[in-house]
Amino acid sequence: MMSVCRRREVPAQLLTYSSDFGAARLDPCELRTVVPYTYPLSERSAELHDPRTSSWWLMSGPGPLLTILATYLYFCLSIGPRYMRDRKPYNLKNTIIVYNVSQVVMSIFLVYEGLVAGWWEDYSFTCQPVDYSDSPKAKRMAAAVWWYFLAKLIELSDTVFFVLRKKNKQISVLHLYHHFMMPICAWIGTKFLPGGHGTLLGVINSFIHIIMYTYYLISGLGPEYQKYLWWKQHVTTLQLIQFCIVFYHNGSVMFRDCNYPKGINFLLTLNAGIFLYMFGNFYYTNYIKKEIHKKGIPVQKTSAIKGHVIREKIEAVANGKLKDS
Repeated sequence: MMSVCRRREVPAQLLTYSSDFGAARLDPCELRTVVPYTYPLSERSAELHDPRTSSWWLMSGPGPLLTILATYLYFCLSIGPRYMRDRKPYNLKNTIIVYNVSQVVMSIFLVYEGLVAGWWEDYSFTCQPVDYSDSPKAKRMAAAVWWYFLAKLIELSDTVFFVLRKKNKQISVLHLYHHFMMPICAWIGTKFLPGGHGTLLGVINSFIHIIMYTYYLISGLGPEYQKYLWWKQHVTTLQLIQFCIVFYHNGSVMFRDCNYPKGINFLLTLNAGIFLYMFGNFYYTNYIKKEIHKKGIPVQKTSAIKGHVIREKIEAVANGKLKDS
């Protein structure tokens, strides 16, 4: 599908793009594909945003989002745990049930909108530029990206619930990084690129969240429903598959002649790689390693002490206990 770029006023000083590779006279439409991710949150970004989304809630600038995220981190890492220190965990069962149902519904909505607005038939999986026109489908995709951004903000509640229920052990580096980075990525997408190649991430991620929050919903109903949660490990497997797809889908475009910013493709690919590593490490620690220990299969682990690497052999002993030899 051909990209449609609307002609709009662009400051004269931005019409000449200079870099270490020289200078070139750019068409205003071409400028959108080169500069947005060279100056993503700088003062020039105010001139490069998509005017269709600039008046939408929280899209005037990065200030409101950064304030929300700073408050989120401060509450989850400092004020929240201190507030709960001498208090009993809150019983939020009914609240969390409603929350999980809402998340499932929201995720279904996002998958549907992403498919209908482009990925079901119009979009190309090999190269999909952003449609900046006012066509119904282009505006529908832009709105879907904005709703996805709001969904990522709502998901910050996951951590807040952990704090109020005194489940602090579940607030891992992986958890915080995921919940902190996703709203930022979604905001940048809504502000500058509300459509095109990168939106497949949102469709796949929302599909995974349908399954994930369904799992959370069942697990929150009570102990009698635990027998239906045998597929917990498969949820993590699906998340790993998700990051593999996103890594390839965005990374491969960097080596094609595609009218989509290579800068944002690089950031999406890098972020997918980081998630793949972190979730992969989580999967290995919680499933593969435990299964090896459970079966009593000798394994080796490497640990660094004072700069020297030592090899330790761990073997299982009676009664399921482990000892180092």
